[in-house]
Amino acid sequence: MDTSYIIILALLLGALAATIPVALVLFFIGLIGLAFFIGIDPLIVVEVLYRSMDKFALIVVLFFILCGNIMTTGSIVQKLIKTANVLVGFLPGGLAMAGILACGFFGAISGSTVATVVAIGGFMIPALIEHRYPERFTVGVMTTAPILGVIIPPSIAMILYAMVTNVSLEAFFLTGFVPGFLIILAMSIYTYLYCRKQPDLKVMPKPTLGEALATLKESFWALMLPVIIFGGIYSGIFTANEAAVVACFYAFFVELIIHRDMKFSQVKKVVVSSAVTSSTLLFIVAGASVFGEYLTFEQIPNQIANAVVSNIHSQWIFLLAVGIMLLLIGMFMDIISATIILTPILYPMLARFGIDPMHFGLLMTVNLGIGYATPPLGVSLYIAGTVANRNILYVTKAVAPFLLIQLAVLLVLMFWPDLVLFLPRWLYGYGG
Repeated sequence: MDTSYIIILALLLGALAATIPVALVLFFIGLIGLAFFIGIDPLIVVEVLYRSMDKFALIVVLFFILCGNIMTTGSIVQKLIKTANVLVGFLPGGLAMAGILACGFFGAISGSTVATVVAIGGFMIPALIEHRYPERFTVGVMTTAPILGVIIPPSIAMILYAMVTNVSLEAFFLTGFVPGFLIILAMSIYTYLYCRKQPDLKVMPKPTLGEALATLKESFWALMLPVIIFGGIYSGIFTANEAAVVACFYAFFVELIIHRDMKFSQVKKVVVSSAVTSSTLLFIVAGASVFGEYLTFEQIPNQIANAVVSNIHSQWIFLLAVGIMLLLIGMFMDIISATIILTPILYPMLARFGIDPMHFGLLMTVNLGIGYATPPLGVSLYIAGTVANRNILYVTKAVAPFLLIQLAVLLVLMFWPDLVLFLPRWLYGYGG
């Protein structure tokens, strides 16, 4: 290995271990690599930064962040939870199942795991404990279920993957529905079997037909948001990019005019908060683009691809090896940074192993999404720990059984690509 590669790798790992912000690490190490080891004029970084920001797909991400903040500020989140509770709340473990289902509903609008764990977990963890659910179980389920925020479209990670690889975003979104359903189903079955053995568990009464209809009527406008997003996209009324703007306008209209649970005085706060979150994301994208430019100049993706191809000859061994690598990376790096950095490295290898880009993109999203709930840097662990007032070790133990469930689903998705690609092929005639 070239000495310069060793120095860059040591600087990268050392800076990350020192908890320096990822964006700064990627920017400055990329700059060092370009200026000192390759000898390129540092001013090229200005052009790289401009190109990285000049992407229409980033506008989509920013509007979905705004949409998630609108829902969190208003009452859409509470209405989605009430609807989920009516559907399954009367079963053993029904309130926990309602939390899982609510994560799916919210994920189908926000596109973010962090937003989902804050909005749904912050509400459901105290509610489950109040209804006598075991605390460790409660923390575990509501820390891991928010992975649905990056799997069920619209997903910010999927948007970035499509931006880098140029796959059809509308078709790629479709790959997330079946995996999302499988995770909801698997976690709900485990919840049912676990809670059936808890004699002290408080079970919600079965709602009457009138109560169920009243809840659905109350939640109608909230439930229409994902219907409008996906109905508009797949009917051709608007594109996936335009859907983000439509979702924001609809959410604002519903919360301000119909529900009236959001005041006009709060609009500025919501917009500013979304702008801060968005700028943080853009900062990461900018830093990753500089580091990616260094990798491109050094042809490191091609070197890695050649090394992998010369040592691995099986498609399944490649997927397993990359899957393990992504799980490890997800423990230390957020999904946004990892997607932007790793996609240009891994994407060129797919054709050599006959792997469909959309299938791989979905596997990558699920892999890195699981990283939100894995130590030492899983963001969801710290958010749930703060809500439950528990330390990171307690939360780590609590999420273990649910992570095993999600890993089992991941293996099914890995070795059954037709399951992942079923909807894109059916609706778009996608041939891979």
